[in-house]
Amino acid sequence: MYRIKIDRSRCIGCLTCVTACVVSHESCDARNRVVIDSESKCAPIFCRHCEKPECVYTCMTGAMHKNPDTGFVEYDKEKCASCYMCIMACPYGVLKSDRVEHKEIMKCNMCVHRTQAGSPAPMCVEICPMGAITLEEVKG
Repeated sequence: MYRIKIDRSRCIGCLTCVTACVVSHESCDARNRVVIDSESKCAPIFCRHCEKPECVYTCMTGAMHKNPDTGFVEYDKEKCASCYMCIMACPYGVLKSDRVEHKEIMKCNMCVHRTQAGSPAPMCVEICPMGAITLEEVKG
């Protein structure tokens, strides 16, 4: 299983990862973001694909589910009731509604469409100019 790893000490807040996410998903909104913490340091925010994901436990329709093979928390837009319980349940404040139609939950999906097409990593990992975002294998 793989996870995105963030080295906050290397992040300069350039937003290249956010732009890469928008481009990768051909979207008008990113599934990640960069915020400034209380010490004025950049903090990239990505879905952590938690071991015990609160977003999955609170989802009443099964739109949020954990893939047993990859360990990724996946989202099925067709099953979503737009109740936003997953957004409220996420302890990291990662999930958000799309800002245009407010009908889709925006969360990192590890660019599975790219990796299935042969790309070695999510676009944010490939394009981060500072090497602050890496892909790490996690032993499960």
